[in-house]
Amino acid sequence: MLKMTLKEVLESIKPKDEERKKVKLIMDELRGIAQEVIEESGEEIEVKFVGSLAKDTYLSGDHDIDMFLAFPLSIPVEKLKSKGLEIAESIGKRLESYEISYAEHPYVRGVYKGYQVDIVPCYNVRDWREVRTAVDRSILHTEWVLKNIKGKNDEVRLLKRFLKGINAYGSEVYRRGFSGYLAEILVIKFGSFLKVLEKADFMLRQKIIDPENWLKREPEIAMKTVKREIEEDKPIIVIDPVDPRRNVAANLSWERYGLFYFKAREFLTKPSTELFFPRDKKGNYLEVLRRKGTHLVTLTFEPPNLVDDIIIPQVERTAKGLARQLELEGFRVLGIDYGRDFIFLEVEEIERPRIKIKKGPLYFTHHGLRFFDKNDIVWIEGKELASEKSSLGFIVDVLEDILRKGQFSAGKNVKDAIVGANIIIDFVPKALAQEAYLFLSREKFRVK
Repeated sequence: MLKMTLKEVLESIKPKDEERKKVKLIMDELRGIAQEVIEESGEEIEVKFVGSLAKDTYLSGDHDIDMFLAFPLSIPVEKLKSKGLEIAESIGKRLESYEISYAEHPYVRGVYKGYQVDIVPCYNVRDWREVRTAVDRSILHTEWVLKNIKGKNDEVRLLKRFLKGINAYGSEVYRRGFSGYLAEILVIKFGSFLKVLEKADFMLRQKIIDPENWLKREPEIAMKTVKREIEEDKPIIVIDPVDPRRNVAANLSWERYGLFYFKAREFLTKPSTELFFPRDKKGNYLEVLRRKGTHLVTLTFEPPNLVDDIIIPQVERTAKGLARQLELEGFRVLGIDYGRDFIFLEVEEIERPRIKIKKGPLYFTHHGLRFFDKNDIVWIEGKELASEKSSLGFIVDVLEDILRKGQFSAGKNVKDAIVGANIIIDFVPKALAQEAYLFLSREKFRVK
């Protein structure tokens, strides 16, 4: 049963010969275009392909191409950025379409014969000591995987498809799952897809995975990495095989690892292709609200034109800050969710008592006199003082007051946008209906 299941999955995700030939042809053509532009520029730049296509760990139909323009180390960073973008843009002009995107430094994202191509300037590094920009490591990652994969390419494909199926794949900040490189490392380390699943509990308990023995080779640097990641409470620490300063699993959240933890156990107990290719989780968020008897507060806003890596963590921080303030104001917040342009807050009630009773200190103390001076309506209960204060009752009024005063933790780039947010109760725009259902039903991270 287990072997048949894996065979069936592999047949649908492994690229066929015709697909492989087409991918190779496209990459060869792109290399030719890039080299023509480089020759015209007079620069010494090497064209390198990185990522899953270069490593042959890609899934059928997944053809995003990463083409790196590797500059000599002698080039200053500022020239790398300016000249790199100039050459990348010249290549982009020879494709069907292109646009300039921004990460640590600008790069070009284009389309060539239906294939998405990222054209990224970087340094032509040979080891971790030469790394100057975040993207430089990608060259080393590709070289390490090609050297160590030893025919386990299909095992990586199975793990990637499994992680996609359980919604735990992708290390972007808005997902915080397993990266493709992390999946490759785990298969290389443990030997197969099934063995990685079997180690789900072991990895969590061992905590540290060190494929290249950096803790022995570079103990001071590697231990610094381990201590930093432990302090940040990461689920696992996978010391990058090509750089002891980095945890490959740094973006992996406890929730995404939890999905892997339970779904690995489920698959080993009861193998099924459905874990690789699940049915869409669809439902009506209004029905969920009626069933639960709770309320959904939605804030929608126009975020600044910055990449998700900057925006999403700041929206997360703001959502948590608003939830804390609502709790302090007497509203019970049952959960939060967020995206680039929205925040969800599930609350138990949307109304609170309009009168707040506050217990005070002993009336014959210094604090008692301060309490007396500070409040309008004060009375004595035994030895202590108490006060009564009118307050806003409706959650929208309370939220607007919190936003207006700005007394909440927020990301600096999104605070102004969120202060002017639209606040909606128990209803969401059509574009957010599915997100609202997944959030309220807990399907996003549901394991049972």
